[in-house]
Amino acid sequence: MQGPIIVVFRSLFLSVLLLASQAMAAERGALFKVSDKEHTLYLYGTIHAGKPAYYPLEPRIRDAVAAAPTLALEVDATRDPQAVAAAFMQHGLFTAGSPGYAGLAPERRTRIETALKAQGIDPAAVAQLKPWMLTTLLAIADLAKLGVDPTLGVDAHLAGQVRGRTPILELETVQFQAALLDRLPIDMQWKMLEETLEHMASGQQLREARELFDAYERADQAGLDRIAKRIETDDSLVAKFTREVVLDERNGPMAEKLAAMIKRENNAVAAVGLLHLLGKRGVPELLRERGMKVERVY
Repeated sequence: MQGPIIVVFRSLFLSVLLLASQAMAAERGALFKVSDKEHTLYLYGTIHAGKPAYYPLEPRIRDAVAAAPTLALEVDATRDPQAVAAAFMQHGLFTAGSPGYAGLAPERRTRIETALKAQGIDPAAVAQLKPWMLTTLLAIADLAKLGVDPTLGVDAHLAGQVRGRTPILELETVQFQAALLDRLPIDMQWKMLEETLEHMASGQQLREARELFDAYERADQAGLDRIAKRIETDDSLVAKFTREVVLDERNGPMAEKLAAMIKRENNAVAAVGLLHLLGKRGVPELLRERGMKVERVY
């Protein structure tokens, strides 16, 4: 029979372990509480790649997701990987008969090929990819230098946590996202690829990616505000496309769908890319404009 001192000690020990495990699950990204007169929505800013140390997520978002009647994501990319591959093959590859890289002026083609080789990429191996697709893959490849894995994205983690138990609502489709990225005129795509290669060579792209992940990992509001300000004022092609198309053009429809979601049900959770929640045209501000009460939890 255990003595009372041992029982008390064991209880204290377990309590300390529990508190320690909760402390390890740090606040990351951004969390907003959005309310109308009757219902509440938790809006969580995620990142589409991750590290094992990101999990488990902190208790407030875990509890909110566990109790949610619906989880809304930009897309549920892990639900149908074949559909994802089909969308990016349709919009990310040159069609048969297209000149592709061969249609570039020799000097420009040489410049791009030299820059690709400097990044350890064989130009012949990616010749079928449209420039926007290659730009995206280069950005993903850069993340490996930060120890970040695209298969450990927060969105995919959340989908895996609730699949089969909680309905998942997609705010967009993979087809829509791929078509959006492919909408740039081809010459602008080439220019954006060249700019990306220049940013990689100078280290700028990696610095900015590290800045974003550092701010995400610490839920650093001041750091995230600086990133939003840079995106708002940067006149580079990549920043302009990110600002005007990837963010502003999508934030409005997202806010509309989330506002409708709040009216339908209570305590739902929406998890979207962190950049969609920042700045004057971010989703939280657009929801405020629609009469919602928006509180920042962290």
